[in-house]
Parts: sequence; C-alpha cells; structure tokens
Amino acid sequence: MIKVEAPTLEKAYAEAAEKLACSVTELDYEIVQYPSEGIFGIFKKNAVIVATKKQSLPDTVPQMPTRDNDTKSNTDSATPMQESAEETSTETSVEEIASSKTSSEDEIVDAFFEAENQEMSETSEERALAYEIEMQLKRLMEVSCFDVDTVEVDVMENTAYVFIDGEDAALLIGKEGYRYNALSYMLFNWLHAKYGLFLKLEIASFLTSQEEMIRNYIKPVVENVKKYGKGKTRFLDGVLVQIALEQLRETFPDKYVAIKTAKSGKRFVVVNEFYHKER
Repeated sequence: MIKVEAPTLEKAYAEAAEKLACSVTELDYEIVQYPSEGIFGIFKKNAVIVATKKQSLPDTVPQMPTRDNDTKSNTDSATPMQESAEETSTETSVEEIASSKTSSEDEIVDAFFEAENQEMSETSEERALAYEIEMQLKRLMEVSCFDVDTVEVDVMENTAYVFIDGEDAALLIGKEGYRYNALSYMLFNWLHAKYGLFLKLEIASFLTSQEEMIRNYIKPVVENVKKYGKGKTRFLDGVLVQIALEQLRETFPDKYVAIKTAKSGKRFVVVNEFYHKER
C-alpha cells in the first residue's frame, strides 16, 4: 500500500498507477483528502489517496478433453512422427485457447472497472463539490467575528443549498436582513463565477420565516389579481422582493410577473396580463 499526494485526484491516480506499475483501472484506492483550492487561493489543499494494486485474476488453462477408447487406440498405433505432429498441434491449440480466454477475460474485467469508476465519479461529483464548498465556507466562518458552529452544503440540480447556524446567527442576518443580503450576494457571485452554481442560503430559520411572512403579505395582492387581473406589491428590500417574485410566479404561471424599479431605486413586483403586439 502506498500514499500519494497530488494537486488533483486524476494526477494522484496516475502517480499511484505508475508507482505500482499497473493501470488506473487496476487500482484499489481510498480518498483520504479531497483537493481544495482554498478561499481566494488561500488554504489550498492537495488530493491525498492510499492505493494498492488489485490482485490479478489467475490464468486458467482449460483442460483438453480425454480421448475415447477408439481415439486412444488410434493414437497408440500412430507413428512417432504423427505423435510429434499431433502434440505440436495440440500444444498450439491449447496456447491459442488460453491466450484468447485470458485476453477476453482481461477485456471484460477492464471494461467492468472502467464502467464502475465512471459511475462512481458521476454519483460522487456533487458530493465532492459540496464538500469542497463546505470546507471553504467553514474556513471563512472561522476567520470571521461570528460564532458559527454549523455549516452544511448540498449541491443538487445546479444549485448550492447552504445552511449556516450558530450562536451569532441573528447577528449574521443583521437588522432587516442587510447582512444576509450582503453575504448572499457575495456567495452567489463566487459560486456562480467559479462553479456555475446558483445559491439558496439559509441562516438559522431566516429564509423560512421570510418566505412565510411574504406568503401572508401577498394574500391581498393575490386577491386583487384574481379580481382585477393585475396587482403589485409595496416596496420590498433585498431578498424579500425575490421571494415575492418566486411565490407570485408560482401562483400565476400564466401572467406577466416581474420586478420593477421606481425612480427612487426601490423595487416592487407587478402582476399583469401578457401584451401581444398586433401584426
């Protein structure tokens, strides 16, 4: 068993295969540490694996069938030259069969492990990405002034679901969610630029409570839209306008629902009918 450290998992696999004088598909490995680029290049970590070479399958040569009495009788009566020719032919046939069988078995085994490794990579890709993001967020919280003891990340359907909680969760949210909005904006730009991911951030139960509050708030707006065919919310700050947009679009999938900005710079959500230009 050997321990290998490299900048990426792929390079670690290749280096382990080279040291063990085998192919990557013949490796039996365990990931000790996933690679991490750190936060803005700080706290970078290499990939670390321990690997061994899988035991090769035994080369089995099929036994030639025994001859019946008639064949044995004919062999006994054959001349030495005929016996020598038959032995040479038999040995060649056995070698061809053994070589063919071994080659076929090797191809099947290689194909099996390649498919297995590919499937494993596909199913663990999101988990590995979530782990990498989670480690970097934990380091960010450790160097911050907030007492945070829980940082969990899941990556599903091109979205990073981030949950943060701790004694200073309320301080991290800030008055009227201004710190939440700033942190959400910063994390979204980082995740979207580096990993192409969208973000759903939950600090304690802030997002859940805001969603419930907006759900109650837009009830009169929903009634107005149903009665008059249109409506709008009051001015909303930060994440509230985005929550209202999502909930109203879910309630009225066949109407025009969008965020508008007033001259003062404040934002609100409008619901209206779609207008089609006449040709």
